[in-house]
Amino acid sequence: LARIQTDSVVMMLRELYPDLHFEIAVAMSTTGDRILDTALSKIGEKSLFTKELESALERNEVDLVVHSLKDLPTSLPPGFTIGAVCKRENPLDAVVFHPKNCGKTLSLLPEKSVIGTSSLRRAAQLKKKFPHLEFRDIRGNLNTRLKKLDEKEDFSAIILAAAGLKRMGWENRIGQLLGPEDCLYAVGQGALAVEVRAKDQEILNMVSALHDADTVLCCIAERAFMKHLEGGCSVPVAVNTLLKDGQLYLTGAVYSLDGSDSLKETMQTGVSYPHQNEDGPNDDVQHVGITAKNVPGQAQEAAENLGVELASLLLSKGAKHILSVARQLNDAH
Repeated sequence: LARIQTDSVVMMLRELYPDLHFEIAVAMSTTGDRILDTALSKIGEKSLFTKELESALERNEVDLVVHSLKDLPTSLPPGFTIGAVCKRENPLDAVVFHPKNCGKTLSLLPEKSVIGTSSLRRAAQLKKKFPHLEFRDIRGNLNTRLKKLDEKEDFSAIILAAAGLKRMGWENRIGQLLGPEDCLYAVGQGALAVEVRAKDQEILNMVSALHDADTVLCCIAERAFMKHLEGGCSVPVAVNTLLKDGQLYLTGAVYSLDGSDSLKETMQTGVSYPHQNEDGPNDDVQHVGITAKNVPGQAQEAAENLGVELASLLLSKGAKHILSVARQLNDAH
């Protein structure tokens, strides 16, 4: 999947800059790829899928790195920035059923059916929604997880991001899409991010052409929400964003591990601002790690403030307690 995502970004760049030569120099495995016998939320490292790639960027071995935005921590190490956020693929979660359960939905699966997911966020929401099901950890890349599902009888279904399945060309495996009423998605889910060296103006200018303004504003709001809550892999935090008629709507929620305790709110803000040419030092303003020169600065600020305000609202209603209990329980397991 990482290779397909990288290829798709390089294809867009080749179309924009036919005279430039792009080489996919390195395929690397990261800590998150290598440790497959431990739940993601237990490894406890915020930059599970990014650290090794950033080292190559720092040493000038590569000029840009393509990530799933949801794998990138809300605070990047000094010297790096997200230079492009590409147009978002469907951000929803999808259910892939064992061949014997084809045509079913989660609510129709028999009592005590086992569902595979490595995400605390998915498990927390779905346990509450479908109390008759059991949730168990499943790790590995997409191919590995689908193989585990198809070839063994351990799982009745697994939950994956629809975007990954779509990019792999496996859309036909999606048995059920989980809408916001069933399962809010992860911060940044479905969007690709291009990470670059923050001081490398030439590369930054080049990749910024890939920014999709709507996706940038949605993801800034989501990342600001997560950052203000201090959420990461080890706690269930979820979002849903909608940009319509110049209004950005952000729904954010936090959950206890079993989903029994939760807080969820929606807020909105206006984001239709004219683009001003902000030459000079303002050029490099980052919003939760994203540098988007071609998206109006005021709109980015409004999106970031929306995320912070929504997080503050949830914190004022007791989100900190829910999250710290979830974190302690997860660490204790």
